[in-house]
Amino acid sequence: MENTNINPLLCNPATGLCEIPGTGISNNYQAISNQDKPLKLVYFTDPICSSCWGIEPQLRKLKLEYGNILDIEYHMGGLLPDWSYNSGGISKPSDVAYHWDEVSVYYDMPIDGDVWLEDPLNSSYPPSIAFKAAEIQDKDKAVNFLRILRELVFLKKKNITRWEYIAMAAKEAGLDVVKLKTDFERSAQKLFEADLKLARDYGVRGFPTIFIQNKSGERETIYGTKPYSFFETVILNLSSDVTKEQYNKNREALFSKYNSLTAREYSELSGISRNESEKQLNELMDKGFLEKLMTKNGSLWIRKSSDKI
Repeated sequence: MENTNINPLLCNPATGLCEIPGTGISNNYQAISNQDKPLKLVYFTDPICSSCWGIEPQLRKLKLEYGNILDIEYHMGGLLPDWSYNSGGISKPSDVAYHWDEVSVYYDMPIDGDVWLEDPLNSSYPPSIAFKAAEIQDKDKAVNFLRILRELVFLKKKNITRWEYIAMAAKEAGLDVVKLKTDFERSAQKLFEADLKLARDYGVRGFPTIFIQNKSGERETIYGTKPYSFFETVILNLSSDVTKEQYNKNREALFSKYNSLTAREYSELSGISRNESEKQLNELMDKGFLEKLMTKNGSLWIRKSSDKI
């Protein structure tokens, strides 16, 4: 039976999940194909999934330590088709605002819920389709594009269903905006529909949902936001002989890899304490190396130039 009281925008911090009505993970889906590296990671997400924003620190570290043995594949889940429902205590955009402020504190990742009061989104489908259009051009740039979209909606309170903000993010990610618009209106729609079907086939009923599989077909599921150690344990269970890469943890290297970081992300990647992370980031801002985007629930630090930090 489907749980009709579930509202996808009412994410559960305890489980780390933005859940949709469904029957649960299926055990009957076919093996993941096109696997070149020892492990394949399939990530079901959504541009406005607050729990997916909460998992960014873990995913960024995972790419640095295990990116050499992981094929990573993104799929959009369709978290908010429209507002033609009333469940879980949420029936209109303004109901989401307070909830986003709450989960921001829980995940220690800056989210300003006031977008739902000032310029609310009517669906998560347009930015999801835009991501599929970006993938047609370049998968790495598409991932960067998705990150920029999330910063726009979670921190800058921008309605990322509007083309002006999609185009802004695309330009910043180095994508061809004209081609993106063409693909958005044509082939990307079918690619998004294929993602929705794949999510149904897999029994995905919430985000983030991550499947990791080895070449023998053994698979484990990471359901909801989990600490980094959980990811590492799953990887070692599936491929005990892999070794993680030792990456450079100094501030110059980290901001060369990732143009923007929250204090929570910087702490996860550098291995220093959360308080010390914020102190270092503020010192770099004071010295003119970083810009600081402040919200009522935390900040984001952005590299200003290619000069050494």
